[in-house]
Amino acid sequence: MQVTTIGLDLAKNVFQVHGIAEDESVVFNKPLRRAQVLAFFTKLEPCLIGMESCSTAHHWARELRALGHDVRLIPPIYVKPYVKRGKSDAIDAEAICEAVTRPTMRFVAIKTVEQQSLLSLHRARHLLVRQRTQLINGLRGLVAEFGIYIPRGLARVIGFAEDVTLGEVLDLPDIANEVIRNLSEQLMALHNRVRWYEKRLQQVAKEDERVRLLRTIPGVGAVTASAIIASIGDGHQFRNGREFAAWLGLTPANKSSGGKEKLGQITKMGDQYLRSLLVVGMTSLVRQTRSHPERASKWLTSLLERKPARVATVAMANKSARIVWAVLTRNTPYNPHMA
Repeated sequence: MQVTTIGLDLAKNVFQVHGIAEDESVVFNKPLRRAQVLAFFTKLEPCLIGMESCSTAHHWARELRALGHDVRLIPPIYVKPYVKRGKSDAIDAEAICEAVTRPTMRFVAIKTVEQQSLLSLHRARHLLVRQRTQLINGLRGLVAEFGIYIPRGLARVIGFAEDVTLGEVLDLPDIANEVIRNLSEQLMALHNRVRWYEKRLQQVAKEDERVRLLRTIPGVGAVTASAIIASIGDGHQFRNGREFAAWLGLTPANKSSGGKEKLGQITKMGDQYLRSLLVVGMTSLVRQTRSHPERASKWLTSLLERKPARVATVAMANKSARIVWAVLTRNTPYNPHMA
């Protein structure tokens, strides 16, 4: 029997494949070792393959597409309702096979190798930034036990660590000085590595035309623009700007029932990294507005008069997400009448 649809449950070593024929009868549901996957699908006629979107899904999607198959990635949260009972690889593969055939199912766009390469810069930088923050908090807490206060702010802590690494000796016992010097050297090494990633992102921003287009949007810098390009590409997988904003979790949660509309807080679904970058960018824009009100838009000024700053930044991030989608899909620079 010719297989028309396959649900593929990905794993590190043992994969599970569930295949059905045109009449929806089960043809197979069996495990495959990692080395057997491509050989197995090479022997099959082109068919529809569904997979959950995970860290390795984009790689396998590209490999299977090269064999002529129609591959679609599904968010795991949309597969869960089709799991009948229990938890096993066979049940998961069957659920994926069922979900991929639904006409209203939403799918994840398959990333290219170039997109994933650019995204690796962001992932590595984000990891080092978190490690740097952890080290800063540890260093500030440690010296505070000896009555030494380091003011808040990255520049203040880096300045303190730089002085220590250059030979400044604190009025402390030798053991404490050695510990603080080692932590300061580690902090400076992390800080220099983060700066390397930021310079590399700046270089990418200059080379990519789409990144340059996004940087015309107020509050969107090189890091945010390159992260958006690496995550969504040209943005055509979204029907409109609101879908993109909803995917980022910037739209209010809809809890309406019985004809009564009730909107709650933002959903915070989707990509947390992109959402935080947009909110931080809009926070910077709010600060610029307060220091230079003559440069601000009337919409932003009136919003800040009516709403708290944090509410305003989230609302601006929502609006900016829609503008981002418009700029990408139209392939034109930002203009104030686009939103």
